[in-house]
Amino acid sequence: MKISIRRSRRAAIAVALGSVLALTATACGDDGSGSGGDKGDAGSGKGKIVFWDNNGGVRTDIWKEVIADFQKANPDIKVEYVGIASTEYQSKVDTAIQGGGLPDVGGVGAAMLAGFSAQNALEPLDDRLAKSSLNGKLNENMVESLKAAGGGDGTLYSIPTSANNGVLYYRTDLFKKAGLDEPTTWDKFYEAAGKLTNSKKNEFGYTIRGGAGSIAQALDASYGQSGITSFWDGDKTTLNDPKNVAALEKYAALYKKDTPAADLNNDFTKMVAQWDSGTIGMLNHNLGSYQDHVKALGADKFRGIPQPVGSTGKRVQVSNPVDGLGVFKSSKNKNAAWKFIEFATSHAENSKFNKSAGQVPSNNEAAKDAWISEAEPTKLAAAALTDGSTSIVQLPYYLPDWNTISKADNEPNFQKVLLGDMSAKDFLDTMAEQLNKAQAEWKEQNG
Repeated sequence: MKISIRRSRRAAIAVALGSVLALTATACGDDGSGSGGDKGDAGSGKGKIVFWDNNGGVRTDIWKEVIADFQKANPDIKVEYVGIASTEYQSKVDTAIQGGGLPDVGGVGAAMLAGFSAQNALEPLDDRLAKSSLNGKLNENMVESLKAAGGGDGTLYSIPTSANNGVLYYRTDLFKKAGLDEPTTWDKFYEAAGKLTNSKKNEFGYTIRGGAGSIAQALDASYGQSGITSFWDGDKTTLNDPKNVAALEKYAALYKKDTPAADLNNDFTKMVAQWDSGTIGMLNHNLGSYQDHVKALGADKFRGIPQPVGSTGKRVQVSNPVDGLGVFKSSKNKNAAWKFIEFATSHAENSKFNKSAGQVPSNNEAAKDAWISEAEPTKLAAAALTDGSTSIVQLPYYLPDWNTISKADNEPNFQKVLLGDMSAKDFLDTMAEQLNKAQAEWKEQNG
């Protein structure tokens, strides 16, 4: 695999950061197999492997079920489960790449793939998949999405487990009481946000994501309203197009007017819990929180529908990253790690996992199982993606700097927008400048 000057420079920076992070690296302990520089070993295919879950807490119970099934079918392999919160996962892996303690296998979604592969931390999986019983049985679009996100050379570093999709959840009981139409358009969405708000009674029309993970939701609202269907116009991003600026201004103006003040710092966990408390009309999240809402509210008090359509009558939304499992190159037991991935993405296990997570399975046979049509948001989301009603704006997950730009660099700036300390135009201009530079560097190194 070609190592570019760009990657080498990033690796050098990471090494420098590694020395600063050395004190925290011990938090990884000896529960993994090595650091990013290790070439690892195929191993015997038996013994112990360590698995890092990239959505610990939320998915812990279902992963433990899958692991129990795997160990029953493979009694000569023991899987040590380590659950890591999604907000902490990337930094934990980055620290372990430099300081040691990487697992054998772990969650590797599209949004973090380029960063990990740029540090040469992941094992290529193309040959293993070609020789596997999984070959031809995985959703080809998901496989291609992960190949594209891997850094530009088309190598497959992660086997897809599931795809997510943005959903607008709304309280059917509150809408009926207020005489409101279903929020199928952005105009109806804004109307409902205003009419369902009574701040004196702590009732709000919407909950907005201001904490960790806020950028993707903000971009979804921007492109969804503007109707722009491509992230790039030549070599420049459309992010700060005047239509997107106007859309973000309108969306951000909901904060504290039609949303709780606590939204400023809310990540998805707090936002979902707040909505499930029962006094908020609408929530934008994804398929993953469906079961939480059923438990909290009952299936008869809410619906989960595809994102609103814009003035053109077309639905536009930004891409949700495909999630997957990867083998870390430093693993001393890659064969056993691969067996675990094969098992976890088999028909029965992939179906079980995604039924619990409320997501679209990567295994084509699992995607045909009956529960898909029984979970309405999943059924509607799948239809919206296949019936021609939706245009997807593909976010540039392939850029090694994507996560840094979309998280560390700009989440604090989005909070400034909500507070009125930064204009939507300045926010989008700043992010666009960073992305244009990152795209130019990527094209230079990848031809």
